[in-house]
Amino acid sequence: MRNIKLVIEYDGTNFVGWQIQPNGRSVQGEIKKAIKEITGEDVNLIGASRTDAGVHARSQVANFKTNSKIPTENLKKALNSILPDDITIISAEDVPQSFHSRYSALEKTYKYFITTKKVAIGRNYIWFVKYKIDFEKLQECAKLIPGKHDFEVFAKKGSNVKNFVCDVKEARWEREDDKIIFKITADRFLYGMVRGLVGAMIDVARGRIEIETFKKMLFEKFNQIKIMHAPGCGLFLEEVKYATSTQKELSSTPQNVIDP
Repeated sequence: MRNIKLVIEYDGTNFVGWQIQPNGRSVQGEIKKAIKEITGEDVNLIGASRTDAGVHARSQVANFKTNSKIPTENLKKALNSILPDDITIISAEDVPQSFHSRYSALEKTYKYFITTKKVAIGRNYIWFVKYKIDFEKLQECAKLIPGKHDFEVFAKKGSNVKNFVCDVKEARWEREDDKIIFKITADRFLYGMVRGLVGAMIDVARGRIEIETFKKMLFEKFNQIKIMHAPGCGLFLEEVKYATSTQKELSSTPQNVIDP
């Protein structure tokens, strides 16, 4: 039996998320259906990140076990020929049996895109914030985030996770023309955590809450203020990193991928 690793790009606009749900299109469901059409097998397709409704991915990683002998390049072409236009298989490769797209990951990187200028074209890939934003306050908040913290306050309810500590390697805001971009890399993420962080930082930057309150949320789990969760449309899973036996990092990001 082979273990196949897929690197996947998708537009999350018209999906209920990565994971199969009782009703609605899911990315996982569409790919499983395509694999079954090609191989005849109902595989267990495991994704590195269970992205939520409306969230996009440039480099989602998934793996599945199969008895099929179809070469990976042919499998990639076959999948792309029948998958809907909002999903693309970037690469397919054989990997060791021990590889698990979620548990083998060293770290994941997300980007969140914001604009303060209303747009019609591209509105499904960016959050239009109508408030006046203090960029310096955004940067001040972001500098507090790296390190090991309990992020339960920023996560959405509804998951069975009992460990809320994540080790954030990088968190920063950037400007790019009319866009404001938040980049965050961590060993793991909680359900809704990035969107909760973005929403809370925007609340600070528009003057709804003080930065001292944000600090208390981050360092003391202060939860007496209801934070705004940013919408899914602006969030992109950018990269998932893995290690070989020599601990050399492998990136899921193809060289020709560019920012939106």
